Amino acid sequence: MSKDTLILPKDFPQLLNDTFLRAARGEETEHVPVWCMRQAGRYLPEFRETRSGKDFFETCRSPEACCELTLQPLRRFPFDAAIIFSDILVIPQAMGMDVQMVAGKGPTFPDPLKEPEDLQRLQAKVDVGKELGYVFKAITLTRHKIQGKVPLIGFTGAPWTLMSYMIEGGGSNTHSKAKRWLYRHPEASHMLLKMLTDVIVQYLLGQVAAGAQALQVFESHAGILGPDEFKEFSLPYLRDIARRVKEHLKKEGQDIPMIVFAKDAHYAVEDLSRSHYEVVGLDWTLDPRSARERSGGKVSLQGNMDPCALYAPKGRISDIVKKMLEGFGTRGYIANLGHGLYPDMDPENVGAFVEAVHQHSKQMIKQL
Repeated sequence: MSKDTLILPKDFPQLLNDTFLRAARGEETEHVPVWCMRQAGRYLPEFRETRSGKDFFETCRSPEACCELTLQPLRRFPFDAAIIFSDILVIPQAMGMDVQMVAGKGPTFPDPLKEPEDLQRLQAKVDVGKELGYVFKAITLTRHKIQGKVPLIGFTGAPWTLMSYMIEGGGSNTHSKAKRWLYRHPEASHMLLKMLTDVIVQYLLGQVAAGAQALQVFESHAGILGPDEFKEFSLPYLRDIARRVKEHLKKEGQDIPMIVFAKDAHYAVEDLSRSHYEVVGLDWTLDPRSARERSGGKVSLQGNMDPCALYAPKGRISDIVKKMLEGFGTRGYIANLGHGLYPDMDPENVGAFVEAVHQHSKQMIKQL
């Protein structure tokens, strides 16, 4: 056992840059904070080197490896937040499902859920400390090693997104197997979504206890649902997660900002803005001014540059960022991409994106 595994979730170094947390709460900032989904990713040579030859989920179960991968992008870029390196599919694993990361194919469930009776195979009551303690240890270790440089974000997949993986057996273009459940087995679907919600709430609370300073819920497969299905099979569970986590933290005297990112759910901005989250994350299909108007000033917004804009020359990236900032405004706003970074992106262009956000937003705030 290394000395790192003995580090406790207390006496953390003082936070030196709280810009991200202030923006999440809609407070004034000196510049617009910026971070990127998948900022710890394969576009970085050092990430590829650290991960080389190692099984993906084996890496996820190593607090030391997760800490190192989380810190790597901070050594290169002045991001205003870090997000713990992990994966959303650790929850199905904790519930007893086998999940493998297959080269060239992605996450794969050798034995996915096929019919409602398969729910009996799942572990409904999960001891998150026992099954997911490696994530908590990674968060605690990273909070110490980040030395207060920026806040650390914890995260989870949302119930519908996890359900779709568990039934599809991996990625899918149509998600027709999972959607078949919604139409053919609505009661069993709600049962599974509720089981997942219960585990997610405990998992997020465990992350906060371990040192996470903000939480993001990824509803990555929201866009495969129509508005009615989203309102029945996604939104109630997203709201339940935020409400229950916040109620528990309030009793502990804690106030942790929460972000919801429902990709492609452009029809749901209004509903998501009334769902107990401080921040609504947006993909690139939404116009910033329209999103600001539709959210009614109730929440901070996060996003939403098209990741592919990072293939542009640096001068063009700067122009795109400036236009995005003008659309969102500088208050109650966290700059990000509309999805994660892709493996073939040039780290220098990621640096140009971060620099442009800081530079343009500082100038805009000075002119206010």
